[in-house]
Amino acid sequence: MWNRWLRNAERQPTQDAIIHWRVEGPPIRWTFSELMDAAEICAVNLMENGIMRGEVCALILRHHPWFYPLYLGCVRLGAIPAILAYPNPRLHPDKFRQGLIGMSQRSGLDWILTERDLEPVIQELAGGADNTIKGVHFPLEWDSRHTPGSETITKLNQMHNRISASDPLLLQHSSGTTGLQKPVMLSHLSVQEHIDRYAIALGLDHNDKIASWLPLYHDMGLIAAFHLPLALGIPSIQINPFEWVMAPSLLLDAVSKERATVSWLPNFALDMMADKIREEDLRDINLESWRMIVNCSEPVRYESHQKFRKRFQPYGLMPASLSTCYAMAETTFAVTQSTPETEPAVLAVDRTALSRGKVEISIDERNARICVSSGTPISGCDVRIVDDACRDLPEGMVGEFAIRSASMFDGYRNYPEKTAEVLRDGWYFSGDLGFKYGPDYFVVGRIKDIIIVAGNNIYPEDVEAAISAVSGVLPGRVVAFGQEQSELGTERLCVMVETELTDATGQKRLRMEILKAGMAIDVTIGSIYLVAPRFLIKSSAGKLSRQANKDRIGMIPDLLAQQGRTGL
Repeated sequence: MWNRWLRNAERQPTQDAIIHWRVEGPPIRWTFSELMDAAEICAVNLMENGIMRGEVCALILRHHPWFYPLYLGCVRLGAIPAILAYPNPRLHPDKFRQGLIGMSQRSGLDWILTERDLEPVIQELAGGADNTIKGVHFPLEWDSRHTPGSETITKLNQMHNRISASDPLLLQHSSGTTGLQKPVMLSHLSVQEHIDRYAIALGLDHNDKIASWLPLYHDMGLIAAFHLPLALGIPSIQINPFEWVMAPSLLLDAVSKERATVSWLPNFALDMMADKIREEDLRDINLESWRMIVNCSEPVRYESHQKFRKRFQPYGLMPASLSTCYAMAETTFAVTQSTPETEPAVLAVDRTALSRGKVEISIDERNARICVSSGTPISGCDVRIVDDACRDLPEGMVGEFAIRSASMFDGYRNYPEKTAEVLRDGWYFSGDLGFKYGPDYFVVGRIKDIIIVAGNNIYPEDVEAAISAVSGVLPGRVVAFGQEQSELGTERLCVMVETELTDATGQKRLRMEILKAGMAIDVTIGSIYLVAPRFLIKSSAGKLSRQANKDRIGMIPDLLAQQGRTGL
């Protein structure tokens, strides 16, 4: 991969490689040649600090212009970068420290590259008997103008020349809510193979420019918005995720001023931007250049697309710019992709039939679920829809996605038991549910999240969407899950809802409206837990975690007592 980046720098030395976007001050621009020169300095500093080829470097850094050459410097040396989330201030230091210990034992972390602010929390980990961490470094304090001697360069070249295409390039993690649990090691060859195939599916060329606020510890940010443009030799704009959350209009500002063409945005980001960006923040915004906005959340929400289109079409957004993708870390990234600059296929399916695993076109819009296609398989990917015995299902039947890919991982690192659960005979069994209809694949939920009530499958996404529309509920701050009723041999549908209402009368009215919203989609909600804003836990990918929030029920005993009195 380093050699590929180097060729890009030789062909177009003065072209922007990475545009580091900031709220205050002009963006910091790395040209391809500047980025590679800085990465060379970082590689020397890494080597002189004892880091060797094949060792895993955990990068725990906030949005900083020197993050990029540091990451590239790891690759130059043959070390293996693994980007981890910088801890949220609300996360207790002990929990963060224990998470790192667990990850070091599972992923085999060798070095921590971080900021001085974290020194009191993690310095004691180095050399500990309960982890694999050899040392902690603070690379932002290293000399960025260091001039290495000829002997140092010779040694660096010798280490680099031993790297082969089959060697590990990076370590990324499937997201989790209590730490990054499943380590996925990917080779130089796998990542390059995937990038080239995915670029064809996206129709990318030298005129494109990526704009992203996505965190780089997640595969959507790391592979799609960072590695892909670097390898293809096209610019990318990188926005601080925390700043984007505070001011979502930052992305639109970057797209408009830089004439960006492609971004990846999950459902919640589409909703957040449509709901929270003020008219005064849209002055002089022009979105005509934005040809593809790839929604890579599964399942894709039709309502999110409609809301986003309606909100931003007056500012030049093309209706067909919203696109879809189905992706995961285990296949490097994309499995399917919809056709560029063409609206994805949409089906209105009968909700009752879908709950029984069949796809029937709805004749009653009141009982319809609008399903949005995630596209067709990209080159090098084979997709099957299978039942619980791994037998292929016919078109129009709901089952699990099984995937075989030219860029697929070969197992979770140091995690044989989890690998055995998902890899069989060369196929990856994703745990995602969906169906094939015509040439398109549709994702409808996760097997582990399905709620089974009296023999019917209830998809929590449907319940959450219906309740989010209720007045008094904080939009998007709802989780639905099942609680087993062993005496009845079935589950009870439960919802946990964030609200700002605190008075008993208002909460009673809200519970009744939530019940009605459930009835409108033909489900009976057995338990309603009203919680304060910011109570619900998100995964590292920014999604609300159903299981983790279900596990928190014991933290709201007053609500449990109220449940006992009201039956809700």
